[in-house]
Amino acid sequence: MSPMTALVQTVSRTALRAALNATSFLAPRLAGRAAFAVSLHPAGRSRLRPGESDLLADARIGQLTVHGKSVVTHQWGDGSRPVLLVHGWRSRAARFGAFVTALREQGYSPIAFDAPAHGASSGRDTSIVEYREIIRQLHAEHGRFEAVIAHSFGVLATFFALRDGVQARRVVGIGGVTEFGWIIDAFRTLLGLRERIARDMRGYVERIMFPGDPDIWRRLNASYRPEEIGAPVLLFHDEHDDTVPLGQSRALVRAYGEGARLVVTRGLGHRRILGDPEVVAAAVDFVRQERQHAAPGLSDEPVVRDEPVVRDAAPRPGSAVL
Repeated sequence: MSPMTALVQTVSRTALRAALNATSFLAPRLAGRAAFAVSLHPAGRSRLRPGESDLLADARIGQLTVHGKSVVTHQWGDGSRPVLLVHGWRSRAARFGAFVTALREQGYSPIAFDAPAHGASSGRDTSIVEYREIIRQLHAEHGRFEAVIAHSFGVLATFFALRDGVQARRVVGIGGVTEFGWIIDAFRTLLGLRERIARDMRGYVERIMFPGDPDIWRRLNASYRPEEIGAPVLLFHDEHDDTVPLGQSRALVRAYGEGARLVVTRGLGHRRILGDPEVVAAAVDFVRQERQHAAPGLSDEPVVRDEPVVRDAAPRPGSAVL
């Protein structure tokens, strides 16, 4: 980000904070609705990095339509043994390049998409509902996924879809969000908004997005009813993730018990973890493991690991601690 871009975003954030906080005194519901609408707009599109254009050029490009928005999809391989890749907020499918390469080497067919307002897809905003619909459409096209590998907000959206008929043999979450309410709280903190605005944002979700659903705040969480997922879960999260706190993955592990395990990394942050060779290798190895005869998602995985496992006294900076 250039200094000028950072300055513009800071000024815009300051103006937005002032406008929303002022409106909350006069028309609280309007302020809450406006704040929630702003939260659905990614602040700019992530650009392609060196080498990512070649990765996408090697894919078969498809298109879906969700709420009138054109969604670009990417598929590699021959279509057998599909593995879905779900990117996070302000990201794009191309960020999974290391996973695409590793999965193809093992005979899998990676499938990815750019959510609305992300990458090459159209639209100016998106939501967890649209993520779910995209995942559902891809599931209808490709059948049960061998695995879903998701990052950040994509983890939350993945579990929301898995409880709505989407099937996957295994699930990998990286730097994932577990609680939908955390997103609203983080947005409020980022902009410095009044607590009243956060309450009215939640009210908008309840009245407009999911009317008549008194249990929506629990259903939106990835930790809700783990028995409905029926798939082993492997999580990676960096101990110093500056975007999504490690506690989000810990909460998911607590909910899933022996059906999930957490590997904590060091020095990879929220984004570089996606390209770390050891994280990629461990995730793909997990995908390759044969499901054993056991209660679905409960006892066919190693014991939960929710603290760093250190190979040596001083791990290499930027390497995964596995």
